[in-house]
Amino acid sequence: MKPLEGRIALVAGATRGAGRGIAMMLGEAGATVYCTGRSVRGRPATGTRPETIEETAERVDARGGRGIAVRTDHTVEGEVAELCARVKREQGRLDVLINDIWGGDELTEFSLPFWKLAPAKGRLMLERGIYSHILTSRYAVPLMLEHGRGLIVEITDGDTFGYRGNLFYDLVKMSVIRLAFDMAWDLRRHAITALAVTPGFLRSEAMLENFGVTEANWQEGAAKDPHFIASETPFYVGRAVAALAADPNVAAKSGRVFSSWALAKEYGFKDEDGRQPDWGTYFQQAFGRSYAVADEAAYAAWLNGPMEIAAPDWPKE
Repeated sequence: MKPLEGRIALVAGATRGAGRGIAMMLGEAGATVYCTGRSVRGRPATGTRPETIEETAERVDARGGRGIAVRTDHTVEGEVAELCARVKREQGRLDVLINDIWGGDELTEFSLPFWKLAPAKGRLMLERGIYSHILTSRYAVPLMLEHGRGLIVEITDGDTFGYRGNLFYDLVKMSVIRLAFDMAWDLRRHAITALAVTPGFLRSEAMLENFGVTEANWQEGAAKDPHFIASETPFYVGRAVAALAADPNVAAKSGRVFSSWALAKEYGFKDEDGRQPDWGTYFQQAFGRSYAVADEAAYAAWLNGPMEIAAPDWPKE
């Protein structure tokens, strides 16, 4: 029997990249996976990207799970409410929620300081990257509460306190780590775990295209950027999430942030090509610790202080 056989998962933001990889690996572990996003066949929602949620659902099927595509704009309350109502009607419960909604690639102005950023773009990024996660959790978690168990995973970028190159981008990615902590606190009386997970240098569809390579010859991309050699496929973080979902002791991790490379070492999984990329170690060796973590002492105090007070040992009142 597969470890997630009979489990019901919702991957919010499953169109491409990490979301697609996570959906497929949950399917590989046997789960039924609702694959949501805005891009459907004939109606792309993110520039010229060709990926669709139907394609993701089909790939979940091909991996041995059951994929169900549902077009959803996760910034629209009515659509999120209907999505969760549909999951309840069709399945009766929800076991795993992955918040990977993003939609900010075309909005991020990495080359500009904050006083030169376009406010409208920043506001939209906050809506898509933070508010959508809160809204989705608001309607999905009651399904878990009815069943008495569940796992919420916030997908972020980085597990350090370092600056991520753009004020709004950094605010979004740090905020979803905090969301995991906040939700874990509110759920401390329930058997529902909330945590955050980051991939490393993600070899997504867009990144492969940017480097002018395919997955078959991806290593040639290192000629353009030597750091690309330490990249990982979306399946790597997907296997990290699947391992967490199958772990009966995952509650001990509630409220904290984890990386694909650290979880690979803990759970023993590998990437599709048999490698076990370690972006954290590579980054520190390539750039130095002071570059990777802007204020390590401050981050450690935050991370190892309140976030170490993990469920189920948190105070009940």
